[in-house]
Amino acid sequence: MSDTPIPGYPLRPGRVHEVCGPGAPAFAAICAAPGTGPVLWIREAHTREALTPQGLLPFLDPARLLIAQTRTPADSLAVAEEALKDGTVPLVVLAVTRPLDLREGRRLQLAAGAGGATGLCLIPEGMGSNAAETRWRATPRLAPQPGPDSTPFRWESIKNKSGTTGAWDVLWEPATHRLRVVSPSRE
Repeated sequence: MSDTPIPGYPLRPGRVHEVCGPGAPAFAAICAAPGTGPVLWIREAHTREALTPQGLLPFLDPARLLIAQTRTPADSLAVAEEALKDGTVPLVVLAVTRPLDLREGRRLQLAAGAGGATGLCLIPEGMGSNAAETRWRATPRLAPQPGPDSTPFRWESIKNKSGTTGAWDVLWEPATHRLRVVSPSRE
């Protein structure tokens, strides 16, 4: 394992990023882990997936988590835009249930730029906005666990406006709150 930097990670503040895939919530939690401030997680109340703060314990203190449950996608976007523009919350996570058009994506980017906060949209596969700074696909790695207290993932950078794209096997270590890039195994 090495601490090789991943282009585009950590996520650039003052911008909005996207992540898709089954590991998207864990990606968001890992992005929130190094900070000490609150994390606003916005989701529509009617969605089937539940967010359990205790489930995020390996990544961050659940006391830092603020959950906003909205009625509609428009309400979710309005809450995210205001939170990003205000800048009091360093990370705003928005669970998106429909594609964002360019206008909506651009409004979020402008709000993030004004407030200096980082936005992260959890998007369904293929529903990205052209306005996103980076787009990631996060998938749990189905390889054997390297240890009892670690979580392996495959992170793919599928869009990066200011850098390169690629794929990395990463390992989250809850005991040290560190993300490590895992060297690919040779067969």
